[in-house]
Formats: sequence, C-alpha cells, structure tokens
Amino acid sequence: MWLLLVTALAGKVAAVLISSSSPATALVLWFGPDALLAYHLFVPRAQGLVRMQRRFKTAHREVWLTIDDGPDPEDTPRILALLAAHDARATFFVIGEIAARHPALLQSIAAAGHEVAHHTHTHPLASFWCASPASVQRELDAGLAALRAGGVRPTRFRPPAGIKSLWLASALRARGLACIGWSARGLERRPGDAEAVAVRATRDLAPGAILLLHEGPRIPAAIRVDAIRRVLERLRALGYRCVVPCADPLKEPPAR
Repeated sequence: MWLLLVTALAGKVAAVLISSSSPATALVLWFGPDALLAYHLFVPRAQGLVRMQRRFKTAHREVWLTIDDGPDPEDTPRILALLAAHDARATFFVIGEIAARHPALLQSIAAAGHEVAHHTHTHPLASFWCASPASVQRELDAGLAALRAGGVRPTRFRPPAGIKSLWLASALRARGLACIGWSARGLERRPGDAEAVAVRATRDLAPGAILLLHEGPRIPAAIRVDAIRRVLERLRALGYRCVVPCADPLKEPPAR
C-alpha cells in the first residue's frame, strides 16, 4: 500500500516541477499513479493493496462454491436443500446487519456443514473504497459482533464486489481474517436467464476454482436459487465436487 501511495505523491511532485517545461508529461505524472491506485482499489484480481485469494490448491476435481449477500429467509433454506441434495459444501459470505436479524439461519448454515464468513456489516458498495480507517474497522467489528451473536466465529472475509480500501489489509490482519476473492462468477445482474449465469460461472472450469454466486433480493427472482441449482447440476455432470478448503489464514499464503 505504502509503495502505491508514495508513487502517487512522487508523481504529483514531479508533475509540478516540470509543468512549465513539459505539460504533457506533467499530466501523465499527475494522473498516471492515480490510475494505478484506482486499479488496485477497484479491480478484484489486483493484489497491490490486499492479498486476495482467487484459487485454492487441490489435486482433485474440486471447486469452492461461495454465496454472497445473505442470509435470506426465502433463499437460504432452499439453497441448503439444494446443497444437501448434491452433497455439496459451500461458504456463505453474509452481511452482518442481515445476519443480526436472522441468527437462526446462521445456525442452520453451520449445522448443515457449511462455512459462514464475513461480507461487511452494511455492504457499503459505493463508499468502501474511500472509507476512513475508523469506518473500515466499524464495518469489520460490527459484522463480527453480529456473526458471533449467532454463534459463528468467521476466519474469512470478502469485501463488497471485491472493492478494497487503503486500510483493509491491516484491519484484516488485526482480526485474523483472510481476504477471499474468486476466479469465476455468475454475474447474475447481467442480461440472461439462470442458464446463462451457470454457463458464466462454470466457463473454463479447473480444479481449485472459487465460484461466486449470490442470494437475496438484489438478484432477479427468476434467477436467484435456480442459477445455483444449475451450477450444481453442471458441476456434477463435469465430475466436480464442491468443498470448503481448510486453511489457517494466518499461516498459509493465498493461492494466486
């Protein structure tokens, strides 16, 4: 993080120094480092600010299914039934303020053998990138409190839409949370039906893939649970199992 910030500052100093003699170069020096910083803030695969795990190591035909934005009183029980029917395990990245309203759903997820993980407390999609250190800490701590009140002690975290903050890495370290990304996602809000979502989520599939899908009212009703069902059917047809990797986030570096 500090290297990116120092580079941005050095670029601006250099731009001021040469602005009168070479204005075009000065513009590049002024805005270029900002573009680099923005890349690492907003692009999920970028690793300059926070090391985000995008795959896991396995010698078998296994993938890691992750489901964001729950728990949802309508969707979560149906998803749990689907997972049980396919003998699949998944990680539910839940929003703290929603989890606080539905602690029984957290207990149902855990009782079925799945993982409950942290997806911020309020899902501040528009503002997380520019949140202050105190705001980042509040998002993490309020979410942790909500999950712990439901009997869950998460070790993994996913920022909203993979958007990072300048202060996220240190805040996660202090709380023993590993940052988890994805290698493929369904993009449920794009035009198309549930089958199109399943095709996107399983395209170029390989062992160790992390798949991202969603539940809850942000997703069109005709797609939500049906897309997860179709993904599970595709995985079974291709001979893949859904597993939740076991790892100590403080000892094992994230797979690239």
